[in-house]
Amino acid sequence: MLIPLLLALTAQPAATPDPIEGKWLGTVGFPQDRVQIGFDIHPNDKGELIATITQPVLNVYNMDLPGTITRDPGSGAADTASYTASGFGLTVMLKDGKLEGTLSGAKVPITLERTDSLPAEAPIPDLPAGPGPKWKLALGAPIYAPVEIRDHIAYVGTTGGVFQAISIGEGKLAWTFSAGRPIHGQALATDSSVFFTADNGHVYRLARDSGREMWRYDLGDAQIPRILPHPGVYEYDYRAPRPVLIGSTIFIGAADGGFHAIDAASGTQCWRIQARGRIRADAVPSGNHVLAASWDGTLYALDQETGAFAWTYDTKGTITTAPTVHDNRIIVGNRGSVLRSLNRIDGTSQWRQLFWGSWVESVAVSPAPSDGRLYIGSSDLRRVTCFDPADGRVIWRTDVYGCPWGTPAITQKRLYTGAVGSAGYMIRHEPGLLALDRGTGAIVWRWVPPANGSALQTGFAAGPAIDHSNPDGSTLVIGGIEGSLYAFPCE
Repeated sequence: MLIPLLLALTAQPAATPDPIEGKWLGTVGFPQDRVQIGFDIHPNDKGELIATITQPVLNVYNMDLPGTITRDPGSGAADTASYTASGFGLTVMLKDGKLEGTLSGAKVPITLERTDSLPAEAPIPDLPAGPGPKWKLALGAPIYAPVEIRDHIAYVGTTGGVFQAISIGEGKLAWTFSAGRPIHGQALATDSSVFFTADNGHVYRLARDSGREMWRYDLGDAQIPRILPHPGVYEYDYRAPRPVLIGSTIFIGAADGGFHAIDAASGTQCWRIQARGRIRADAVPSGNHVLAASWDGTLYALDQETGAFAWTYDTKGTITTAPTVHDNRIIVGNRGSVLRSLNRIDGTSQWRQLFWGSWVESVAVSPAPSDGRLYIGSSDLRRVTCFDPADGRVIWRTDVYGCPWGTPAITQKRLYTGAVGSAGYMIRHEPGLLALDRGTGAIVWRWVPPANGSALQTGFAAGPAIDHSNPDGSTLVIGGIEGSLYAFPCE
């Protein structure tokens, strides 16, 4: 009798489940873009409430949330209690069997209801493979720079430090120029010249017909290090700015935060201003101003003639991609997972849209004549998103199964985008080149490059370019991370 008696004395009553325990599924977001989100809330071995999150738009399924969920003291009866997940910025109240509250510092509305199960990730569907490449040219080193096309010639540099001109019809080298250091930015081709920058800190002007050097300009940033994609370092720095010609002046940023105005004919400096972070995005003309976007999170509007500051706007996140000017708006995204519309004249905010924890990596607008839609490439979101620029409303959003870092190429019927695949990452990313229906976002075809099992990243970090000059049909040209240049027929 002694043992049963001791067991009875020491036995503890089963803990009463907290009313918030269980699976919850609902939506989160502002009215322009509400997306699905779910949680599985349960106690850990210490009796603390913890949770996993499922958010299909971010390709996250049953991922552990940081920290614990706490019931706010004095928040009322059990069936009307308030809870906070401070490590995730979630605050909700249990009311009438639902959870309602906000997410993150932006106070994004969230509504949840109980569910028996949460969504699971679906496999990649079987999709048409498309036309396949017309030709492939191995260039010997990874290509992060977008191709520049003029008069049926493609101009592109590689991380091997070689800049080359390539015949689009045949896929053969026309000429090469050795810069000696990696080239990450798109070139600018004019009637007579081609301009580009390399990691030796120089802007080059070459004769377009021969590759002969005409001048070089020292940006002064040759000692600034660059970090390419890495499994443990996430400040990826794979871009460089394209020289932009406005009138007779070249505008370009530098890795040391300098922004330069250069006389295009002579290569001499007109003026220079200093930002607080590196400038890897292209300059953008806007009326009498030129826009410079910096890793310090600031968008600078500068007088084209003098470099005087007209206005600045702090986006609160690293800007790595060029803004787009559309009508009276400036559309700019950042790695703080926010897309913003600013007034072109004074830089005041018009609207903002969330990217659900994903970097905004490219911004493009429909070609004229067009409907004026915006097309945004991302990172972990793994999607190309089509927005209405008037209010930030999402028109369509398409999963391309990898990171669409590069700026898409847009025609009247199609949107073409590359995708980067990553090995061993917490989110599935697969490489590819995709054609989407521009009106609906539906995938028309998806071409998958040959497997490279030893590579951390594969696919296409650079955006595609389209040559429309051949009467026999248009050609899309894009460089791959593995070091080859590809040409595809396109509509």
